[in-house]
Amino acid sequence: MGRSVSDRHTGCCYLAVGQSICFGGSVGLPGKSWGEYRLRLVLVGTLVAAAYCFLLWTLRSSSYLADPLLDAYIEMAGSLVAFTFAANAMVRFRGTHDRISLILAFGFVVAGLIEAGTSMAFYRGMLVTPVGGDTISLGWLAGRTLLGMLLIAALAVEHRIPVSRDPGKEIAGATLIVGAIAYLSSIFYFMLPRAPKIQPGAFVPRLWDLLPAAIYVVATLGFGWRLRRANAALDRALFIAAGLNVICHITISQSQRVLDAPFMLAHVIMVLSYVVVLAGTLLDNAQLFDQVSRMAASDSLTGLANHRRLLEAIENEIQRSRRTRRNFAVLLFDLDELKKINDKYGHLTGSRAIKRLGEVLRSGSRAIDTPARYGGDEFALVLPETGGSDAEQAATRICESLAHDGLEPFITVSVGQAVYPEDGTSIEQLLGAADLALYKMKGRGVGNIRLGHVAACL
Repeated sequence: MGRSVSDRHTGCCYLAVGQSICFGGSVGLPGKSWGEYRLRLVLVGTLVAAAYCFLLWTLRSSSYLADPLLDAYIEMAGSLVAFTFAANAMVRFRGTHDRISLILAFGFVVAGLIEAGTSMAFYRGMLVTPVGGDTISLGWLAGRTLLGMLLIAALAVEHRIPVSRDPGKEIAGATLIVGAIAYLSSIFYFMLPRAPKIQPGAFVPRLWDLLPAAIYVVATLGFGWRLRRANAALDRALFIAAGLNVICHITISQSQRVLDAPFMLAHVIMVLSYVVVLAGTLLDNAQLFDQVSRMAASDSLTGLANHRRLLEAIENEIQRSRRTRRNFAVLLFDLDELKKINDKYGHLTGSRAIKRLGEVLRSGSRAIDTPARYGGDEFALVLPETGGSDAEQAATRICESLAHDGLEPFITVSVGQAVYPEDGTSIEQLLGAADLALYKMKGRGVGNIRLGHVAACL
């Protein structure tokens, strides 16, 4: 009988496991579904690549020829975006000491200067000779190669030492890296016997543009691999921007004449890649500033409001109570015999006791209340629109929660209360009255549970 029950249970387990495997295949666990997902991804990629090739063929056969002034505007806009990114990247480096931001800040400045100078020289040349030449701009190739090499260099440096130790030396090092790559790129292109020519009618009219494209392919793969361990907005933006620059150079490689459709589309894609990187940096900086603001107004150990935020909350309540004629209360809490806990269990346990009280204050407060760490083992709770009896109930509830949190060692707190305007009309008077009530309570002796003392004091 027992065996048959066991067999039934075993069979039930086998059935449950079989069902879970069956369901697993339908929701995308490893198996056939992953193969289907990969096949769909390949099909979508193939369709996108085919559409892109058709677009290039259409643009290449187009008779469109842009105004040189339009191209100059696009190039100058790209330079402006590059300079703006560089400024924001330096701000990010100051806040996070991120080497990639530092190196790319200098790199985008140099690339922006090269592109601005090249576009102005090209525009002035077009004013003299309206018909575009049949050579590829060496400044264009040098600037684009420089930026691609810096993306790869930033990845290599960040991989070896991800966080800088001495910002001053790091800035000097980044300047050296950018200068060396800029010098080598310029030497490589400007030492050519003659400028590369555009070959109209060839399968790839601007073959030299495939060299920067290959560099950006390496950068795209590198930043794609980096996304496995870093997922900030700038990391994603750099991955997308590197991919856009691959598309940019493949597109311009099909240009058969300066200012034709592929030429202009490539410049627009280049500026778009700069905008993507700038957007990623702005998002990261906004998150960084928000984090700094939270840290400036919160206690690092408990996450509650700090002393500065507490004073601001009390001042706000004083101003509001003057307008509404309604009371508010301030409660001060002090851990009993924290020194004995530190001496007996260690300071780590003492810090945990402080965090326990902070967690009880947070969970036992309303959304409009402000729990704060007043200093050391003292905490405060600002209770808007609360009178004396309601404040007493809140204090009792918090003491009960702390006494029954089920953690060791057992801890108790003493509480003092002040109500506006009965106990004071300023921050100093309210905190002073609550502090006086707190220490009167402590003078009554320590019991196992301080709820009776709380009620007596309040």
